[in-house]
Amino acid sequence: MPILTTTFVKSIFEKHKETSLFGKWIRFQNIEPLFKKHESIFEIQQLGASELHKPIMQLKIGTGEKRILLWSQMHGNESTGTRALFDLFNCFSGNSKKLSTILENCTLLFIPMLNPDGAEVYTRVNANNIDLNRDAVDRVAIESKLLRKTLEDFNPHFCFNLHDQRTIFGVEGTKNTATISFLAPSEEVSRAITKGRIQTMNVIVAMNELLQQIIPNFIGRYTDEFYPTATGDNFQKLGYNTILIESGHFPEDYSREFSREFTFYAILQGLFHIATNTEFNSYQSYFEIPNNKQMFFDVIQRNPTKKDLAYQYVDKIIDNQLVSYLEKIEGEDLKNKTGLNEIVFFNKNI
Repeated sequence: MPILTTTFVKSIFEKHKETSLFGKWIRFQNIEPLFKKHESIFEIQQLGASELHKPIMQLKIGTGEKRILLWSQMHGNESTGTRALFDLFNCFSGNSKKLSTILENCTLLFIPMLNPDGAEVYTRVNANNIDLNRDAVDRVAIESKLLRKTLEDFNPHFCFNLHDQRTIFGVEGTKNTATISFLAPSEEVSRAITKGRIQTMNVIVAMNELLQQIIPNFIGRYTDEFYPTATGDNFQKLGYNTILIESGHFPEDYSREFSREFTFYAILQGLFHIATNTEFNSYQSYFEIPNNKQMFFDVIQRNPTKKDLAYQYVDKIIDNQLVSYLEKIEGEDLKNKTGLNEIVFFNKNI
């Protein structure tokens, strides 16, 4: 199984990181100037418009027979994958032989921001309060219709569905946060290991193998419970191999800049693996990736004489700024939970 070297992926990321994109609040106005930057090597066009008539753009590159569709920010407040994609776009302007291999063997189609209305106001849902990741069957939202039409027109062999996950998740059997989590979605309730899921798992195994060399034991496996209306589950069911990447928390990385880097590594390795392989049958190692587990709160206040208290950060737009504040969580048993930050009081009178 060909694996990119850690030296290569680190050097190419450092060289090509898109420094104009930073922070968790990424809107269409942040990425719009970058399309002109890439128009010399990508086919760039407007795919359609959102419910509030914001452009939804696509970028296409490569001449290979293997078709790969990648999209990000179907949840407007999940931008780590978007930043990683623009880092990747910069890389294709270089002369790397490994990246040339990807473009010679694959045709890549990117939708870097599927939900620009949600991104504008930093919400999960679109302008009509629809969760696009639960709209794959009814397709009420304009954005959901656009994604399905793109899927059917492009007919990809693999899809990459990019998301962010909350800070609460850790890697089962460790004390580590789940910085990157993967999923080969189920196609129905029984979670059968179908041919499509095997191929999806195979790509995930390659991505995990690289990341384990860089952030060992910080990679989790997302639950494969079948969600009847979810995008990944339905695309997998329709025969489009869909890889879910959940970018999570890394210690002291609330801006998700380290997570962005590791997401970049995962995507690049996934593309390289697809480009350089003809068989995708080996999958057993997928089940060696530990489960995601709800283990953490952002802050736990420990007091030996009073009830421990837990807090989570809540992100909100206030005066056109993204503000994070702590909100107390009620009714949780904290005995087996860990605070990413813990405040311990020793004075019994406090």
